[in-house]
Amino acid sequence: METAAAAAPAEGFFPSFLLLGFGTLVAALLGAAHRLGLFYQLMHKVDTASIRHGGENVAAVLKAHGVRFLFTLAGGHISPVLVASEKLGIRVVDTRHEVTAVFAADAVARLTGTVGVAAVTAGPGLTNTVTAVKNAQIAQSPVLLLGGAAGTLLQNRGALQAVDQMSLFRPLCKFCASVRRVRDIIPTLRAAMAAAQSGTPGPVFVELPIDVLYPYFLVQKEMIPAKSPKGLVDRVVHWYLVNALANLFAGAWEPQPEGPLPLDIPQASPQQVQRCVEILSRAKRPLMLIGSQALLPPTSADKLRVAVETLGIPCFLAGMARGLLGRNHPLHFRQNRRAALKKADVVVLAGAVCDFRLSYGRFLSRSSKIIVVNRDRKEMLINSDIFWKPQEAVQGDVGSFVVKLMEGLRGQTWASDWAEELRQADRQKEQTFREKALMPVAEHLNPVRVLQLVEDILPDNSILVVDGGDFVGTAAYLVQPRGPLCWLDPGAFGTLGVGAGFALGAKLCRPDAEVWCLFGDGAFGYSLIEFDTFVRHKIPVMALIGNDAGWTQISREQVSCLGSNVACGLTYTDYHKAALGLGAQGQLLSRENEDQLVKVLRDAQQQCQDGHPVVVNILIGRTDFRDGSLAM
Repeated sequence: METAAAAAPAEGFFPSFLLLGFGTLVAALLGAAHRLGLFYQLMHKVDTASIRHGGENVAAVLKAHGVRFLFTLAGGHISPVLVASEKLGIRVVDTRHEVTAVFAADAVARLTGTVGVAAVTAGPGLTNTVTAVKNAQIAQSPVLLLGGAAGTLLQNRGALQAVDQMSLFRPLCKFCASVRRVRDIIPTLRAAMAAAQSGTPGPVFVELPIDVLYPYFLVQKEMIPAKSPKGLVDRVVHWYLVNALANLFAGAWEPQPEGPLPLDIPQASPQQVQRCVEILSRAKRPLMLIGSQALLPPTSADKLRVAVETLGIPCFLAGMARGLLGRNHPLHFRQNRRAALKKADVVVLAGAVCDFRLSYGRFLSRSSKIIVVNRDRKEMLINSDIFWKPQEAVQGDVGSFVVKLMEGLRGQTWASDWAEELRQADRQKEQTFREKALMPVAEHLNPVRVLQLVEDILPDNSILVVDGGDFVGTAAYLVQPRGPLCWLDPGAFGTLGVGAGFALGAKLCRPDAEVWCLFGDGAFGYSLIEFDTFVRHKIPVMALIGNDAGWTQISREQVSCLGSNVACGLTYTDYHKAALGLGAQGQLLSRENEDQLVKVLRDAQQQCQDGHPVVVNILIGRTDFRDGSLAM
């Protein structure tokens, strides 16, 4: 009896084990079939006769999102994207360095409020963009970078220019994807475009392997061996390659929606806005610091300007917010910001950040009530655990928040003596600059005087692009943008080399504007070759180079601290002659024609208006009375 009873469970065990094993095998086979795309291929055909290619899908999505310009440096990996984009009326602009293409896309994003797009080839083409992508990340610019790549089956097998591009860009971009099938191009790009603009804007990266971009017949020719397979292993490999090709193109040309997806933009709650209204309503010396985030969509620059004027709160403007109130507006103050922050009883950080630009929050008074609004919570609260503490921290869109503040405080006024106190401090600082402009320099021209002349003749329809250290740092105090979205600087990353790309994007976005670029001579070295790009594409911009033959902003500190000028010296290079060699116009300003300063600048301006890119090489003296950082 015991023996029979013990045998019964054993008899039931083996069928159960076999059933489990069979189920596992079936599941594994079904999983493999799914991964190989066999089920999808049953429902979606492969059009082997089609001459269409994946580049057409890329271009269609760009067109549906209102993309007008595609910046690039040509490469075989991405040729289908460039050709298809041109056919759809997207202007393809090729530069002489990939980093310039991304800087140009960044400028388009900042000035239009849409996504700027660049496409570069695989490997070194992509690695050349890293600095510009990081700059866009820090500046919170919605940029789409399209990158070529080795074929899907050749990755990690030693293909030409094949590197792990995804690992390189994941830390730099808020969205990264590698397209593995032609049918995935459209949904991936739509998701990338939405991610670039949602929340805190930033760069996104989509990798496009070469075999998802070219037509079926070309990919087949490269992927499938011409000879028929003979042995078992050859036949298995041949089947695998044929199936991979089919899966690559299955459903490739079926209609899909191409237009924009909804964006996710955070907004302040009514309760948060009301608490901030109450704090400001009791203020005696309120102050606003407005940063670049305030200029992001959906609030237009004009609507934001009206809101700031209606609020009537004295303000300092930084980044893309420079020029918001035009030139010499009574609410806009430009000097002695640190002293003003210490005296204010309520400070609104509207997109301004307590990083190095505000001495990590130490510029703020501990007795002030701080209202901070920012789309990014981490950035909003940076250093708040050490040097400052917000009364109200609002995660939301800055422009919309300012408009709601205005609506809640409509009719509120503040004592005029506070604004007058700030204005008097501005006047004193400006008088100091006027005195500096008259100071003699040992040789060449006084840079402060030169920049004051630029301020005097800068037209109302100008866009200022600034790229440099010492010369540009002084310009940030002296030269005022004439309106909103008329100032382009690298942002908090402090990148040198943005000038040519920013100018390229700016002039294309606003062809009727005059683009004036203020360069240090060190920074101009990055941009010089792009005057070939300006000439080829008939893009007239004007570059003013403050040429003091050195990395002077670095040299000043290095010499005083360490007693050596090593690696800081340049020469008074004839940049204007180099421009002539590239087909542009060139002018020289020096002590020899100092009395012709205004005439030379006017002549250069006229040449630019006539359609020529122009370089004005301005020889300036090395001085020690200039103010420092652009990143205010």
